[in-house]
Amino acid sequence: MDSLAAETELRTLLVEARSRTLGLITDLDGERALGPKLAIVNPALWEAGHVAWFQERWCLRHQPDGKLAPALLPGADALYDSSAVAHDTRWDLPLPSWTATQEYLARVLERVLARLEERGAGTEWAYFARLAAFHECMHAEAFSYTRQTLGYGAPGGGAHESPSAGPWSGDVDIAGGTFLLGASGHETFVFDNEKWAHAVHVPPFRMARAPVTNAEFAAFVDEGGYRSAELWSAEGWKWRAAAGAKAPVYWARTDGRWHERIHDALVELRPHIPVLHVNWYEAEAYCRWAGRRLPAEAEWEFAATTAPGAVGLKRKYPWGDERPEERHANLYPHARARVDVAAHPDGDSAWGVRQLLGNVWEWTADWFRPYPGFAPDPYKDYSAPWFGDHKVLRGGCYATSAALASTVYRNFYKPDRRDVYAGFRTCAL
Repeated sequence: MDSLAAETELRTLLVEARSRTLGLITDLDGERALGPKLAIVNPALWEAGHVAWFQERWCLRHQPDGKLAPALLPGADALYDSSAVAHDTRWDLPLPSWTATQEYLARVLERVLARLEERGAGTEWAYFARLAAFHECMHAEAFSYTRQTLGYGAPGGGAHESPSAGPWSGDVDIAGGTFLLGASGHETFVFDNEKWAHAVHVPPFRMARAPVTNAEFAAFVDEGGYRSAELWSAEGWKWRAAAGAKAPVYWARTDGRWHERIHDALVELRPHIPVLHVNWYEAEAYCRWAGRRLPAEAEWEFAATTAPGAVGLKRKYPWGDERPEERHANLYPHARARVDVAAHPDGDSAWGVRQLLGNVWEWTADWFRPYPGFAPDPYKDYSAPWFGDHKVLRGGCYATSAALASTVYRNFYKPDRRDVYAGFRTCAL
């Protein structure tokens, strides 16, 4: 890619990320600007300011000697530095008004775009511009599931009903072998926890062609899965009891049928879309009930990136090296909701596994840990503080930006989180 094309691509990424942010927060004013004080969400007013602060921090204020230039907004570090400002204090800070916060967002982006024009996309500075853009994409996804958590309307003016595609059951046999797990260094941008590719041997295994569906998970619920302690790990059963969980968090039984709340609407359960908003403990219990298991992180990446007989080759995406399009995967900006698990056959991996990218994040069996030789990038708190007590998720969901999604991207949450857009697929024992 030539320098002009790279600059245009980066400019588009920055502008589109901001446009999406503004679309997600446009109605979060008044009482919604702060909203209820919950451990699993941020106040929208704080989070919007944090997005602007992060972009300014790394694109405008960061200097080679490690010092910071003055902020556009006096006192911004004491308000928006997520590494220093405790979560439960964010509702009580002297935050700028909603109008002032939006002006801060606009001023920062204007200066970042000017600096891009000045420095170009092939410079070291461009790394930080991409970091800020992807950080904003992540927060856009967080704004989306915060709206779900709080029962606000769906982004974009209502829930989207996708055409029926049906189930996609069964397993595929994957031969296994030795491959390079992680990022190779040829990518334009990688996160520190993806570094670097290292040889891992994966024994042969059988993986489900699709994620677990609502209908499949409903059978687990209806057969007493949440009442059977033997299906749960000790920690999982302890969580279930404390949470009072009897089904996925947004499910309700009405007139003898399961329904789920999607944003501000209670709708009848669609049988063939992936189950969503289940945590790692729930996925683990389902697997034990079904006589299955969660895939290891290396198995997931092997299924997504390798091909039968192609030793040493690794695909950028499950379907090849072509960038994600609507036909490949249910990702933002094309997606607005989950689709049936049989949808997007053009996105199948070489092994015949469907929807490894998009639709729902997929829990894996593994704890989030560093790869060999890990060293933190300049944003040191991106990965290192979370090693050891978070589980790895792979693949992205319908609210994940297509620009961010990849087969080496590692997401991570604590095993009790079920507000995020997470489902799972299984492997044979």
